[in-house]
Amino acid sequence: MIQSPSSSQLFCDVTQSWSHVGGGVGTYLRRKRDYILEHTPHRHLLIVPGAEDKIEEDGRTTTVTIASPPVPTSPKYRLLLRNGAVRAALERFQPRLVECQDAYNLPWAVLGYRKRHPKTAAVAVYMTDFPTAYVHRPLKRLLGETVAGQLRSISYRYCGFLYRRFDSVIALSENGGASKLRKLGVRDIEIVPLGVELDDFSPQKRDPELRRSLGLGLGDPLLIYVGRLDRERRAEVVVDAFSKLPKSLGARLAMVGDGPVRDSLLQLRDQRVIAPGYLSDREELAKWLASADVYVSAMADETFGVSVIEAQASGLPVVGVAAGAMFDRVDDSTGRLGPIDDSGAMAINILDVWHSDHAAMATAARAHVEASSFSWDRSFERLFHDVYPRALERRHSAAELPRADAYAESVA
Repeated sequence: MIQSPSSSQLFCDVTQSWSHVGGGVGTYLRRKRDYILEHTPHRHLLIVPGAEDKIEEDGRTTTVTIASPPVPTSPKYRLLLRNGAVRAALERFQPRLVECQDAYNLPWAVLGYRKRHPKTAAVAVYMTDFPTAYVHRPLKRLLGETVAGQLRSISYRYCGFLYRRFDSVIALSENGGASKLRKLGVRDIEIVPLGVELDDFSPQKRDPELRRSLGLGLGDPLLIYVGRLDRERRAEVVVDAFSKLPKSLGARLAMVGDGPVRDSLLQLRDQRVIAPGYLSDREELAKWLASADVYVSAMADETFGVSVIEAQASGLPVVGVAAGAMFDRVDDSTGRLGPIDDSGAMAINILDVWHSDHAAMATAARAHVEASSFSWDRSFERLFHDVYPRALERRHSAAELPRADAYAESVA
């Protein structure tokens, strides 16, 4: 029987995808730290990029910030390329288990550290389907399908080569990562969905005053998108689909978020498109979602879809694309999925959802989230009581420790 470590251990997270403003990885890591402090005796080490080298220690938590340059196209994020500084931080604090949410240079820093400390477990999370999202889709416009497809195949082979070296690999959904990794020969894949605060995101947060302030009549639909406004998430496809809707529908579109394409989208918009920016207040975000009628996303490569789950928890049908984790999130009872990058098809699906039994879809969307039991506590219980102990046990076995010693240390 595998048991979670009961005495205080140091668990570490290493990531490129860190921003003080939003982001799915950032939300995951902040929720994990909260869970560690509230529900376990453990300590947490976080290694992230930042403006300067800095170490902040506060009780059972330590944050190591490593000076890194901004990402040119997303200045709120930074490129953590200093693997030597990452390894130095790991050597200084010597965590029991290290989890990495990236697929680029940082996993090799983690694996290099484990080579020097073979009792340390290394866990990877497949947060981004980068061979498709960052290689194939953008490059096929520049290089054509044949070359882009070959580069995608090389990138997936790299994923297999990399992830087979970890003690455990976490996928966020079946279609958003797990099935692809299995085809690459990656074993020991654990599906651990991210969470949503069901009490915070609810149809009960609907605010008629907010709708009136946006100029919506009683029967006018409010469409909403929440997330980064960038090319990866195809925010411009959502705006283009909206522009194809008949004006007689009386619809409005709220593009909630910030990002590198926000200014260009604002230049294209008419008065029916609202862009309130990034909403840091989760209660305010919940009010906007619950006050809308349909959630719209053109993101083709979701590995989980936190914003989709939050929208469904708020009682919204979803119009999205038939790719990635969207297959796990949306069926005909909760919305519609269409072709990638096809704003015309998306506009048709929006109209179909609005003119179908919209109320039944809204109820089914909320019921889907409740039945799936998406919650942060449930996700982290899986990590600390199941996934991490198994990874530690595998690591002991790989380090050729006697099995009795491996079991003793896994529960120590």
